[in-house]
Amino acid sequence: MTTATRTAPIDASPATRPGEVDNRAAYVGFGLAYLTGHGAAAISTGPEPLVTLPEWLPISLLGIGLVAGTVCATVAALRAQRTVPESEALSGKLLGLSWVVGFAALAVAITGLTSVLDLPGLQSVLWPAGSSLIVGLIYLSEGAARRNVLHYSLGAWLALVAGVALCFGASGPFWVLAGAGGVGYAIATVLEFRRLAAR
Repeated sequence: MTTATRTAPIDASPATRPGEVDNRAAYVGFGLAYLTGHGAAAISTGPEPLVTLPEWLPISLLGIGLVAGTVCATVAALRAQRTVPESEALSGKLLGLSWVVGFAALAVAITGLTSVLDLPGLQSVLWPAGSSLIVGLIYLSEGAARRNVLHYSLGAWLALVAGVALCFGASGPFWVLAGAGGVGYAIATVLEFRRLAAR
């Protein structure tokens, strides 16, 4: 008498699914950048700042978070690209290149605008809001290409937040970016855990 042994199906974890990008660490890094960097700028700028902070502190907190988020996002994207067919790998490479193109275009636009208007102080607002706009638009592209509704939705939220931030003066843009942007990333992080757990 022979017995047939049923093999349990192999659990395809998020890291092993072809093309699946795990955004959890990147969302945490970017979210902390928004909350601490923009938050520090919000409480320390304007006509009546809540606290006095060294000028270098908000930008340093923002930079550290952005670098951490960028490294995590790059590692996650490269890991996902290893599991996709060569025919689909080009899409990932082009999406990666869009980050360079987007921020290069933003740098040129801000430099030109502030020079033509002779308002160099605008850079302190245009860079944070403009960066959020670029990130949001790229997330829209990545979400559409990867069929990731959460990533797409976060991109839409960040793009809208960037637009709203420019409607305020003094420390207003930083409050909007820290609050709405930071909370957006926090919610996305929780939903990303759920999304990957459901796979």
